[in-house]
Amino acid sequence: MTPKPAAAIERLAEFFVPRSSRAAILAREALGRPAPGDAAARATLIAGLQKGLRSDGSVGGAALPTIWRAIELIDLGHSGQEPGTAQFITWMLGLAGQPGGFGEGCHPARHEQKACNHFLAGFFAPVPDTERLAPITMPCGKTFRAEAQARFAVSCLALRAVLMAGLAGRASVKQHLQSLAVLVDVWTDWSGYYAPDLVIAALHPLGIAPPLYRGATIRVAAFIADHQQADGTWPNADLFHALESLMAANTPAARSAVANAVPALVAMQRKDGAFGTTAQEERALIGLRALVMSEGGR
Repeated sequence: MTPKPAAAIERLAEFFVPRSSRAAILAREALGRPAPGDAAARATLIAGLQKGLRSDGSVGGAALPTIWRAIELIDLGHSGQEPGTAQFITWMLGLAGQPGGFGEGCHPARHEQKACNHFLAGFFAPVPDTERLAPITMPCGKTFRAEAQARFAVSCLALRAVLMAGLAGRASVKQHLQSLAVLVDVWTDWSGYYAPDLVIAALHPLGIAPPLYRGATIRVAAFIADHQQADGTWPNADLFHALESLMAANTPAARSAVANAVPALVAMQRKDGAFGTTAQEERALIGLRALVMSEGGR
């Protein structure tokens, strides 16, 4: 017999009990069940995450580890303006508009899909245009194997980080957001030019962007929700990637889609409470938050 959502939540709560990671602290926070040692663990994690920076403010000069380090710190309550996090963010901002960003150049097919420099600006270049980025696995466990898709997805993750740091007013950040809003008009075919997981990657930063972009967020969330299958999953898209972005969007269509995904989540859950070994803690956190949202909070 498939466990009910409440039972699935309890399994996840037990999964996180012995852990003192960022995901575990955030999971207990989502449940309203902080552990006595969480404050100390949070401080230890913040101190550890601020170590190992290069002089340029990056983690080994690599975009994805640097971006994720900033997101982890902000998730744990470290301000985007504080030392450490601010250095990561400054390094990321230096990638905006550099050679190697998504949308550079133009030819007729790309122009028709607004995937060129005539429509897009402000994207972050995770690596120079002379280097290869793909395949790359995002923190949620989704792997992008096509080069252009990998650059798009990492840029959207960087945009998420700088928005979390409170930098929505920066010119390059505005350009990136405006570019995503432009693309909403061409996202009409689930099997079209833009892979579903790219649309999903764009939804997360739109979901936490200023109110100016709420209309675009509503449209993208509805587009994703409209293509959800009867079993709660999405064709050609990663379930946890979709749920993470839909929860950030938090529109009526997004909340409905998250609730509709609960049977799939519950069916995927393993005896240890998690959903497999891929990005184990991050997917467990995403799944827990989705289940809690579907239950109307706890």
